[in-house]
Amino acid sequence: MAKLAIALLLGAAHGLVPSTQRLRAPRRQLRAETTRMALSALLFDCDGVLADTEPDGHRVAFNAAFKEKGFPDVWTVEHYGELLETGGGKERMTAHWNAEGWPAGYEDGDAQQALVKELHLRKTAIFNELIEAGEIPLRAGVLRLIDEALAEDVPVGVCSTSSEQAVSNLVRVLMGEERFAQIPIYAGDIVKAKKPAPDVYLLAAEQMKLEPAKCVVIEDSSIGLAAAKAAGMKCIVTKSSYAAREDHSIADEIVEDLDQGDVTIAKVRALAG
Repeated sequence: MAKLAIALLLGAAHGLVPSTQRLRAPRRQLRAETTRMALSALLFDCDGVLADTEPDGHRVAFNAAFKEKGFPDVWTVEHYGELLETGGGKERMTAHWNAEGWPAGYEDGDAQQALVKELHLRKTAIFNELIEAGEIPLRAGVLRLIDEALAEDVPVGVCSTSSEQAVSNLVRVLMGEERFAQIPIYAGDIVKAKKPAPDVYLLAAEQMKLEPAKCVVIEDSSIGLAAAKAAGMKCIVTKSSYAAREDHSIADEIVEDLDQGDVTIAKVRALAG
């Protein structure tokens, strides 16, 4: 035993056996790596989060589609804010006409569904024209935070109730092809139950192989916030045009925008735990 003790002491002196100080560094490094790995993914809503698209994008496009069809419907900024309590553009039109009365000639269910589908396709095309024309910019801090995440190999995704075509076009045009290729998009009718149901976030977690409890979502609406929390994810709310009318009290953090709130990838990691 004495010889073994002497051998161990000599080994430590010559660097063959780690000293207490030498052992501490790897433990600190392991803790740091564990903290960095804790964040499973950063997931963004689209409308109101990536860009403030609702009042001056989607609403304008809906009204243009109505006008082209010869309908008198005009969605004001205020009324559109009320309609946003319903997730999805087709569902929004249905809710509007269920309350106000359907246009003449569209009394039966099949005709109503066909009309909603037709108008939503035209509305999406008009919305994409607005994006292509540069009418709707990204919100402050969005590109910075996405670049920080991608630089640290944090998966980034977009989960939206808007059509996949509209969301993909927005990401591609406003963020560029290189970022677009790295960001999976889950949108539109990819799930049957839209926000506030958690389905779109759970689908993203399943397909991206994520741990929901370690995901952080960036949302702006109360229905999006409810979806994220129901999925078991953390959620930061960035206030958008209609934020004042909504209850965000269950959010993990509320900011004006990602820059003003100093939302960095380090802060997102800390929130993920």
